[in-house]
Amino acid sequence: MNLKNRIVAELTDAMKNSREVEKQTLRMLKAEIMKAEVAGAQKVELADGEILKIIKRLVKQRRDSIEQFEQGNRPELAAIEKAEIEVLEKYLPAQLSEEKIAEIVAMKKAELGITDKAKMGILVGAVMKVVGDSADGATVKSLVVKSLSL
Repeated sequence: MNLKNRIVAELTDAMKNSREVEKQTLRMLKAEIMKAEVAGAQKVELADGEILKIIKRLVKQRRDSIEQFEQGNRPELAAIEKAEIEVLEKYLPAQLSEEKIAEIVAMKKAELGITDKAKMGILVGAVMKVVGDSADGATVKSLVVKSLSL
């Protein structure tokens, strides 16, 4: 079963079992997928990799919203966004731990011989090629900055 079919099946299940947060989140995700499918001149079926990009973008948007809601002293709205992230993250591949990412950063830093922040972008790119979808770019960047400032 491809990712889109899995999302539709779980949306149907959430609707039947009155799981409101999951239902709303999956409806929004399905709408984003459909919007992307009809964006071009012809309607195309999205591959799982493209759907994962949409999910990552939606998770990132929610994390940004959580930050804004917490700064604006709106914890109830931040809680809703956190619940939506939990639903969306079920469809993402397992994420690497910060320790594992830090090991990869150290390995690539030594391999490329990078010692200063001027080549930080090269190091981030090299690490992202290794970790792929298994790590968030912001986490990788923060660990690279930390490793270069030591």
